Amino acid sequence: MSVSVKICGINSRAAIEAAVGGGAAFLGFVFYPPSPRQVSAEAATDLARAVPARIKRVGLFVDADDAALGRAIEAVGLELLQLHGSETPQRVFAIKERFGVPVMKAIRIAAAEDVDEAERYASVTDWLLFDALPPKAMTSALPGGNALSFDWRLIAGRQWQKPWMLSGGLTAETLALAIATSGASVVDVSSGVEDRPGHKDPARIAAFLAAAKRL
Repeated sequence: MSVSVKICGINSRAAIEAAVGGGAAFLGFVFYPPSPRQVSAEAATDLARAVPARIKRVGLFVDADDAALGRAIEAVGLELLQLHGSETPQRVFAIKERFGVPVMKAIRIAAAEDVDEAERYASVTDWLLFDALPPKAMTSALPGGNALSFDWRLIAGRQWQKPWMLSGGLTAETLALAIATSGASVVDVSSGVEDRPGHKDPARIAAFLAAAKRL
């Protein structure tokens, strides 16, 4: 199986160089101020100059308004919008209609019934992303990038009408098992390639991408 990788939370040239050199297919910029990975549209624009055309530029947003979306799309040249908040199917459709950019909706999973949420979005989104739903006791949790995984068996063998990514607590060490269990062919990693929250480690990026190539 060929596995494609999205490195999310890019905020340095060193991270871009490691991701590009290792063969990443997607690079994600986080436009969510509470996140330690957050970048401004201006900073992301500067970083994006080092991203080759073959790699898709992804913007992660959490319940963003049209003004914030428009600024980032225009400045950075985003090719995929990752919606990681409480956006409804109607909101997802409205964003696609207004901006004409493909959209990926994050579905956060803790139990089997959470997986069914994907059906509500399948007709209005271009991609689905399956991530871990933090427990309620985790009061400091972010919408994503919490180094948490979910039970990958919950999505094993499932079929959706749209392509999808697996996310949540992935590392170079757990990637093979995650792929074998879930059946994912595209994965999204953020905290799993950091040496501290918000700081991408080029060596860990390289190791993760190397692990993906071995699959």
